[in-house]
Amino acid sequence: MKICIIGGGLTGLTAAHALSDIHDVELFEKRSQLGGCLSSYQVNHYRIEQYYHHCFSGDLHFFSFLDALNLSDRLEWFNATSGYYVDNTIHPLSTPFQILRYPHLSLLDKIKLAWLTMRSKKIDVRNLDCIPAEQFITESLGSDVYSSFFEPLLNSKFGENRKNVSAAWLLSRIAIRSNRGLSGERLGYLNGGFYQLIDALERSIQTKGGTIMRQSPVSAIRRINGSWDIDGAQYDTVLSTIPPQELGKIGGPELRNIPYQGAACMALGLELEMTGGIYWLNMKDPAPYGAVISHTNFVPQKRYGEHIVYLASYFNGNLPKNIDQQMLTDFSLRFSVKKEEIHWTRMAVDPYAGPVYTLGYRSLIPAYEQHGLFMAGMFSLPNYPERSMDGAVRAGNEVADRIMKVTSHG
Repeated sequence: MKICIIGGGLTGLTAAHALSDIHDVELFEKRSQLGGCLSSYQVNHYRIEQYYHHCFSGDLHFFSFLDALNLSDRLEWFNATSGYYVDNTIHPLSTPFQILRYPHLSLLDKIKLAWLTMRSKKIDVRNLDCIPAEQFITESLGSDVYSSFFEPLLNSKFGENRKNVSAAWLLSRIAIRSNRGLSGERLGYLNGGFYQLIDALERSIQTKGGTIMRQSPVSAIRRINGSWDIDGAQYDTVLSTIPPQELGKIGGPELRNIPYQGAACMALGLELEMTGGIYWLNMKDPAPYGAVISHTNFVPQKRYGEHIVYLASYFNGNLPKNIDQQMLTDFSLRFSVKKEEIHWTRMAVDPYAGPVYTLGYRSLIPAYEQHGLFMAGMFSLPNYPERSMDGAVRAGNEVADRIMKVTSHG
């Protein structure tokens, strides 16, 4: 059977990897690089992700996938420190002692927050899909905890959508980041970079006889006499991994729109370390970015010969004008970075960086099969209520399994 896969992100590559064993697979990717948000830059002697990445201790499907691709021995675990930038001051929040010293929450508020964190994994988030995150936190922990701690985080990630974000997403976010010891959170990374996963998938697909076409956007899709016409070529089955509304624009089924937001992520190579040893620094003070992620405060700096930092910003609609210059100027002034201390900068922008988990989002999730066409991606159930590499792998494998079951009975 001849199968067309639209989109060369992690879900599309995972599905192609599974399907190429027994089917004729052709994968179309509009960009020159595979991997989607997991694609990487080549910088000097190393490669580094365009968008910051790590995995979590509960990503069991992802770990099995690494094992199948002979990459498990590359997986490493590091302590990931975190903090909050408030009133022009970096406040470390990794250890219990640091949290106790944080001056912008009372002791009682800190106890409430710790209590919620400990029980977050036991809460059934499906019951919170239609409850606003603001309402849940205010009722559970009080308005002070929400306004002082959670509202700035929600604002930096979702902007005007923050009041429509569900408590299901927020609780899932808290739960997934609750793997903490006395020295901070434990997160995983592939020694050398996640590009190795993308390259391994590409090799595997091609070895099995699959075809990958880069810089090949699909412009039209039609159903004709029981088969699919994709830009003039005929296929028995189509799997789309692009946002449903984008698929609809080229002839796919008309479904309810999945709310998405864009991301603008600047990566910098620096001479010096700038965030006091903290990996993930959330910004409470107003800035053109919501977080500063110091990659080399997580993965050892000696591997790169320089410090690497990401400035993460999200947007809805149009990308703010001159956002790259705004981010660089603010970061340089705020953290006293001299021009000569910046080795290089790269800017990645994706208007569909990820779904926004608004109220009632679960009801929008499309089934894997829609009118004879298959769909999977960041919008699929394994990525609810928080997207991850684990969710991308699960979605890719599950939709591939669905395709094989349907075709075997066809």
